[in-house]
Amino acid sequence: MLTETPVLDYQAVKQRQHAVWASGDYAVIGTTLQIVGENLCEAVDLRAGSTVLDVAAGNGNGTLAAARRFARVTSTDYVAELLAQGKERAAVERLPVSFQEADAEALPFADHSYDVALSTFGVMFAPNQEQAAAELARVVVPGGRIGLANWTPDGFVGKLLQLVSRYAPPAPGLRSPTRWGKEDVLRELFTGHALDVRTRSFVFRYRSPEHWLEVFEACYGPTHKVFASLAPERRDVLAQEVLELLRASNQSGDASLVVPGEYLEVVITTRRQ
Repeated sequence: MLTETPVLDYQAVKQRQHAVWASGDYAVIGTTLQIVGENLCEAVDLRAGSTVLDVAAGNGNGTLAAARRFARVTSTDYVAELLAQGKERAAVERLPVSFQEADAEALPFADHSYDVALSTFGVMFAPNQEQAAAELARVVVPGGRIGLANWTPDGFVGKLLQLVSRYAPPAPGLRSPTRWGKEDVLRELFTGHALDVRTRSFVFRYRSPEHWLEVFEACYGPTHKVFASLAPERRDVLAQEVLELLRASNQSGDASLVVPGEYLEVVITTRRQ
C-alpha cells in the first residue's frame, strides 16, 4: 500500500518560524556569538571596500564584523525586530550599514550584486534549503565568496534542537536545519562551487547550567516558544532534560558552565563563468 509524501507548505512554515524568531529577546544571545562573525570575516579574507550581503543576519554579528573592516554592508533578515536590533548596534558603533527586510529564499537583489555573502547561524534555518543555497550563489559575483557558520547535528546546539523538537515536532517533511552542518550536504547544495570547510567551536560561558537555561528560556526564540507552549509539568520535564544535556557537556570542572558548541565554518568560492 503506497503512502503519499506530504507536500510541505513552505510559506506556512516560514510564518511559524517568523513568530519563533520574533519571540524572546535574541539580542541577549546574539551578542555573545560576535566572535563567530569576526572569525568568519577573516576566513573569507574580507577586503575593505568589498560589497557584502549578510543573509538572515539576526542582530548583526556578521554585519558588524564586516562593517568594522570597512566593507559596504547590506544587512538582511525577514524578522523586522531582529533587523532593528542590528541597526541599534551599528548606530552605537557609528558604522554605515544598509538594512533591508528580505527572505533568504527570495533575495530582492540582482544577480552578481555582491562580492561576498555571509550568514552566521541564519540561512541554515530556511525551510527550502536548495532555494536558499541557490539564492546565495546567485547574488554573489563569479569568483566571489560565501561565508557560512552552521551548527552541526552532533554538536551541543544540534543535540539541543533535537531535544526541543521532541516537545514541538516540526512539520512533516521539514528537514533539520543542522543538515547545513554536514559537509556532504553542503557539497550537494553548492554543487559546482569550491568549498573549504573547517570544524570550529563556539564556547558557551555562563555562570551555571541553571543560568544558561534561564537565559535561553527567556530569550532564544526556539526554546522560548517551546517552553511557553507547554503545560507546567511538561515544561519541568523539558527543563530537566536540558539541564542534563548541559551538565553532560560542561567542561568547566566547577560550578560555572563552559560548553563547546561545534559548528562548521564554510567558505564557498563561486564558480567563474
